[in-house]
Amino acid sequence: MSEQSDAAVGDQIKAKLEAALAPISIEVIDESHKHAGHAHAVMRPGTASGSGGTHFQVKVVSEAFKGKSRVDRHRTINTLLQHELNAGVHALAIDAKAPGE
Repeated sequence: MSEQSDAAVGDQIKAKLEAALAPISIEVIDESHKHAGHAHAVMRPGTASGSGGTHFQVKVVSEAFKGKSRVDRHRTINTLLQHELNAGVHALAIDAKAPGE
C-alpha cells in the first residue's frame, strides 16, 4: 500500500464526490487531528505514529439528493467512497442535502 498524506486522502474524497454528484457546494474537512493516538489511527498502514487521514466530515449539496431519504444519501456517499473506507478512513460524518434544504 502506498503512503498518502492527509491532504491527498481529502482531495481524493472531494474529487470522487465532485465527479459523481456534480455538487452545488462541497466541503471535505479532515478531523483526524482530533483522534491522533487512538488505536485505529496507530494501526493504520502508511501513517507515521497514527497521524491523520482517518476521520473526515463531508458537507455536500447536490441535485442528486433531491427526493432521496437521508439513509439513501448516506448510502450513496458510502458506496462512492468504499475504497477510501477500506483503505483506512475510519470515520466519515456526512451532511448531504438537496438544494434549498
